[in-house]
Amino acid sequence: MKQRLSILGSTGSIGVQTLDIVTGNPELFEVNSLVAGQNWQLLARQAVEFDVDSVVIADESKYNSLREALAPYPIKVYTGSDAICQVVRSSEVDVVVNALVGYAGLHPTIAAIEAGKKLALANKESLVVGGDLVMRMASERGVPILPIDSEHSAIFQCLVGEQSPIRRLIVTCSGGALRDIPAEQLKDVTPERALQHPQWTMGAKITIDSATLVNKGFEVIEAHWLFGVGAEKISVLIHPQSIVHSMVEFEDGAIKAQLGTPDMHIPISYALMFPQRAATAQERFDFLAHPTLTFAEPDRVKYPALDIAYECMRRGGTASCVMNGSNEVAVAAFLAGKCRFTDITASIEYALGRATFVAKPTLADYEASNAESRALAAEYLKLK
Repeated sequence: MKQRLSILGSTGSIGVQTLDIVTGNPELFEVNSLVAGQNWQLLARQAVEFDVDSVVIADESKYNSLREALAPYPIKVYTGSDAICQVVRSSEVDVVVNALVGYAGLHPTIAAIEAGKKLALANKESLVVGGDLVMRMASERGVPILPIDSEHSAIFQCLVGEQSPIRRLIVTCSGGALRDIPAEQLKDVTPERALQHPQWTMGAKITIDSATLVNKGFEVIEAHWLFGVGAEKISVLIHPQSIVHSMVEFEDGAIKAQLGTPDMHIPISYALMFPQRAATAQERFDFLAHPTLTFAEPDRVKYPALDIAYECMRRGGTASCVMNGSNEVAVAAFLAGKCRFTDITASIEYALGRATFVAKPTLADYEASNAESRALAAEYLKLK
């Protein structure tokens, strides 16, 4: 029986690669609904190609253009955040692939869990912001959450079949586009330079997050919630080759690692097909072409965001929500040329020092914290 997918963020890197997997496995998958932020042209083409039931464009200003483009087809067209949750809850959907960017992914994650859908999760912010709530709801409803991030997929793969205690999770990190830039030059880095990631092809926001190591800090928080491991048992190592995607160390000293080419098709297909694996014709990894794999400690002075994330994880409550909201505003400002690269982390620190802290937040508390943190970052950056 085919799995019926709802793909959120279908026009982004993860969404496009998910559709590649659907194309290569037509006997396993069909697409029920697609969601995109602004790219209505690509969304329309995808909707027609995959003969979907419905589409949602989050940006309401693009709704009329999308509706007109799809007028000749029997495809339902919606817009807005409420509509995203509506298609996620559809009885015609078995699996929700949440590849939305940022805080916008939290409500659809909760909607998927409430509806009892299998969740293939690439939206790390769902767990960064609301990990306690999300994991508790998933546990109560017996909803599986399968990670798509390459690091968390690697850890998940290393843990399959294991029953012994974990000594340590080792999350690897490429170092991002600026790993060879001296710390004192970061203030002058342009968006164009920061977007030149040496290994991965990703969206602009996550590429900048990789350059600041905010993304790696978020992945540490995500690993904490996904695998129930405390901050003291999660390490980060710089691994420039991006071949070892992450590792797990056990109490007996054994270390398991998941290795492979930096190709997101692998963790996506693993999340969709688990416990099976995809049979693909892609080029196989060649150890002789990669004779040297290196590792190093991250520079905590150059990358202060990493320690900020650890502190947010230890504090719990709304701390990580504040970090995420302020970061989203600052990254957008940097990409628009409205602030310096180093202002991103400074904005996070400013917001964390002033935002209201709620120790045991509800969804409404997360909403308020997200709004407050964005306002504080804008205040720091003097954005109108």
